[in-house]
Amino acid sequence: MADILNELIIVISLMLVVVILLYMMSRKKVAELRTQLIELANRKQSLSTKYGRMSEQFFPFLEQYPYDENNFRFIGNPIDGVQFEKDKVIFIEFKASNSQLSVRQREIRDMINKGRVEFREFRVR
Repeated sequence: MADILNELIIVISLMLVVVILLYMMSRKKVAELRTQLIELANRKQSLSTKYGRMSEQFFPFLEQYPYDENNFRFIGNPIDGVQFEKDKVIFIEFKASNSQLSVRQREIRDMINKGRVEFREFRVR
């Protein structure tokens, strides 16, 4: 009877070790998959940002752009550009879909709306 009990304890112990190993392997796999998903999401966001920056340069040439594209100057960052009209200067930020202004872009918008804009001449001799 003692031999059977010892064998049963050994079998149960081995089964427990196998279950623990399987659990640890599955946790490692889940962690690896999570890391891969995060990397994929980061790459997708990076590509989206690159495509957005490239396409911004073409927005003034779209039919629905309401100004003369020849008077637009691309800056890129922190705003996309400046439109020079005969009676005003317009700071322009192009956005697509549900994208939002960045914190810095909102600050610039607010400064412009408050009239905190200047023109300075800088001479080099």
